[in-house]
Amino acid sequence: MKKGNSSDTPLVWSSEHGRVCPGCGKPLAGCVCKKQQSRPAGDGIVRVRRESKGRGGKTVTVITGVPLGSEGITALAGELKRRCGTGGTVKDGNIEIQGDHADLLVAELAKRGYTVKRAGG
Repeated sequence: MKKGNSSDTPLVWSSEHGRVCPGCGKPLAGCVCKKQQSRPAGDGIVRVRRESKGRGGKTVTVITGVPLGSEGITALAGELKRRCGTGGTVKDGNIEIQGDHADLLVAELAKRGYTVKRAGG
């Protein structure tokens, strides 16, 4: 049973080139998909809010609207976690810092040149 080349089953490996990017179809070493990631669309304002719903009572400070790519957000999250002395993660383009550090993060992001607003009271 021969399987045809279909758009819903992209090529991911080739005996000639090895691993192939499913997005652009080029060899993984020459992939252009990751290089073309543009900045996410937004209003240019970074919002900092505190959340505790759905987290078992634990408080988390969430930073949204950072105008950076995925690598830049990850690097910024690492620097902010070190500044706060706590853990955190990046989920769906949002930075989550454990604990209530909203005031410290607003000051730190403003010092870095971002337009920052406190959201959610």
